[in-house]
Amino acid sequence: MEHFIHIFLHYLKEVVPALAAGFLISGIVHELVPEDIVGKYLGSGGIMPIFYASLIGTLLPICCWGTLPIAVSFYKKGAKLGPVLAFLVATPATSISALLVSYSIMGPLFTVYIFFAVIIMGITVGLVGNSIKYTQRVSEEPAKCSHCERDPGHIHMHKKKTAGGRAVSILKYACIKMPQEIGLELFVGLILASFVAVFLPIGNFIKTFLGNWIGYAFAIIFGILTYICSTATVPLVDSLVRQGMNVGAGMTLLLIGPVTSYGTILVLYKEYGSKVLVIFLVTLIIVSLTLGVGFEAIVNHLHHPV
Repeated sequence: MEHFIHIFLHYLKEVVPALAAGFLISGIVHELVPEDIVGKYLGSGGIMPIFYASLIGTLLPICCWGTLPIAVSFYKKGAKLGPVLAFLVATPATSISALLVSYSIMGPLFTVYIFFAVIIMGITVGLVGNSIKYTQRVSEEPAKCSHCERDPGHIHMHKKKTAGGRAVSILKYACIKMPQEIGLELFVGLILASFVAVFLPIGNFIKTFLGNWIGYAFAIIFGILTYICSTATVPLVDSLVRQGMNVGAGMTLLLIGPVTSYGTILVLYKEYGSKVLVIFLVTLIIVSLTLGVGFEAIVNHLHHPV
């Protein structure tokens, strides 16, 4: 139990700053980003909104836990499912720090490949998301103004906010609304992640069974069951590859590990339902495996050219 508490506090220490940043950004999005802007760039079909979401995601140094409140804010502002899923994939899988660490430890080939692989993964998952038919959760009805009902030309002077008022609204949304919305799912996710880290005999499994295709299976299972950020995953993958893990399986782990968490799974289930969650995970597994195998083929070709 003492070890479990230690692991949980360690995860909490890593997650809280990202969550705080995510909640704050979600409050800024909610308060300052007009719905018509979100609808224009993320609310239509096609590949461009997905590309925009992936691009925005690569610019934000936030882990998968921190992306959840931002993605929910985009969703409530009118973003389509595809861009939301692309954002959830691209944001935690890449960051400047992760790329720099990857370059210094794994080399330029690994770094360049994973950069483009994340973009491909985000766009693919986004396109699949746009093709899913699901029942969108009904948003709360906006409060009606009695003056507008009598006079359509009425100006909402009472709705204008000062800079201080906007700051209060941002903090209220970030510190109260968002924790109420997904706080329970995130807390349960951390509990589950800590449980797996303490009780699952992952180390013995790696030493005994790491092989070719089993390495890919391990990468998928370990990546989904544990919370690992993109930067912290790089030295982990390097150590696994040095111990004999297939380099393609290492790439797969580095792609899928930072994207999935119990928090992500629980929040997606709550906001979109089991159908969207299952399709998201299956697509993520297929794409990460394909990109991992592709990287293995490139490395083998460079080391053993025909």
